[in-house]
Amino acid sequence: MRIAANLSMLFTESSLIERVAAAAAAGFDGVEIQFPYELPAAALREELARCAMPLVLINLPAGDLMSGGPGLAAVPSRQAHFDAALQEALSYAAVVRPLCVNVLPGRLAADAAREDALEALVDNLRKTAQAFQPLGIKVLVEAINPLDMPGFLVNTPEHMAHLLDRVGHSNCKAQLDIYHMARQGIAPERAIELLGEGIGHVQFADCPGRGAPGSGVVRFDSMLQALERIGYAGWLGAEYRSKNALEDLAWMLGWIKGESGLAIPCPGREA
Repeated sequence: MRIAANLSMLFTESSLIERVAAAAAAGFDGVEIQFPYELPAAALREELARCAMPLVLINLPAGDLMSGGPGLAAVPSRQAHFDAALQEALSYAAVVRPLCVNVLPGRLAADAAREDALEALVDNLRKTAQAFQPLGIKVLVEAINPLDMPGFLVNTPEHMAHLLDRVGHSNCKAQLDIYHMARQGIAPERAIELLGEGIGHVQFADCPGRGAPGSGVVRFDSMLQALERIGYAGWLGAEYRSKNALEDLAWMLGWIKGESGLAIPCPGREA
């Protein structure tokens, strides 16, 4: 497993493009960016190459989701907007070549019944999985806790498992966010065991507070052991809030050296 810095949350004292080099200097193996579209794709590609940093993940554009709206992916009346977002992401991804693209389900819209919203989401996930497959880019879908985002359509690992079954596409997997599970009182190992091979990517932050590992109560040793039991060999995305990311990296050295109870195998990195 390799560790990616989420540049939308870490190194925010620097401009977005400068955070790639900051993550490399801090010892991360790659980066992920929630919504990178403010950066010209060619400029981001050049900086990633200069720093020898893979781009692990980006999100599909999500409309008004981050400002409190329902978003795009599960709103039947916004199908044309979702299709435009998909085309934008395809064009951008063809240049920057992320390993994964995440589709945020969004909130239940006021004018939509839950089953209609889920049906639209399933169709859009299947369409997105098919569209990105020729590029070799994995499509993900994420559950988010309803305490931080009231009305969010997909919350629990059970929701995720049922959704993936309905989508039924080999290029669509779960993005498991440990913070969003812990915020609901769901043990990370239970979510991992339930989703199993359906997990395509893992993000993490401690809880409460969404800070660095060690700032809250999440048992990350149990999380890592559960991932090892299911044979997970993907990336771990550090998506936590930090006022000074360089001062909050003690956890990473512990994970690499196995002080958490499990050494993370990272090809090309000395333990």
